[in-house]
Amino acid sequence: MAIKEAEPIQIDVREQFQPYFEGDVKKVFQVEELSLWYGSNQALKDISFDIKEKQVTAIIGPSGCGKSTFLKTLNRMVELNTNVKTSGSIVYHDIDIFDPSVNLVELRSAIGMVFQKPNPFAKSIFDNVAFGPKIHGVRNKKKLKEVVESSLKRVGLWDEVKDRLNESALSLSGGQQQRLCIARCLAVEPEVILMDEPTSALDPISSAKIEHLIEELKELYSIVVVTHNMQQAARISDHTAFFLHGELIEYNRTDRMFSNPQDQRTKDYVSGRFG
Repeated sequence: MAIKEAEPIQIDVREQFQPYFEGDVKKVFQVEELSLWYGSNQALKDISFDIKEKQVTAIIGPSGCGKSTFLKTLNRMVELNTNVKTSGSIVYHDIDIFDPSVNLVELRSAIGMVFQKPNPFAKSIFDNVAFGPKIHGVRNKKKLKEVVESSLKRVGLWDEVKDRLNESALSLSGGQQQRLCIARCLAVEPEVILMDEPTSALDPISSAKIEHLIEELKELYSIVVVTHNMQQAARISDHTAFFLHGELIEYNRTDRMFSNPQDQRTKDYVSGRFG
């Protein structure tokens, strides 16, 4: 379904989303019986699980299993596709993100997205990182410089580009471009970072840098990563969800998922028997 123009915001995503607790485990998302259709084609079927705060959650499964669709549903970017219909709920802390009073601009600032292929804007390195803050009303040049420097430092890119900030972002290497895109995401101070196969287009050295960065970022952010690379999921994630044919087959701590899967289909997939 097409996105309608946002109504005047009634729920302040930044201030009103409050942490949801179950015992001493804090959650950022509770997904309950989520189903999704593209027209008559059902892509997700009754998905239910919780995503923990300040941990890395990996979404694994073969091509076409619904991984990326699920990821883009967490900040409703899936609605950029036409003829999308959903049922069920995704509670971000204590508010259902499908509530009509939730402002999509605010939601997508709080829940940022990094895509499979680096997609820097055809602008300078500085303007790429400053783009989001400017959209959100930051005009003070000193503040913008501080945000750009801080964001680039967080992704380990500052020392590599600090003397090139006015050059085109397209002049950077693929790995640098991907880190720049992560910095652009961080510049609007999200709480959650969604990553859709963030290293699949990169060489091994650049991939290792992104993996190391993910491990560092989880100290401050909740991260959900879609990956085809099971070794990568095992290295970087705390929890793993295995999707197959639009269904959630198994969800567990990553070490348990890979050492002692409970479902035979999971065992077959992580052992390389299909996928």
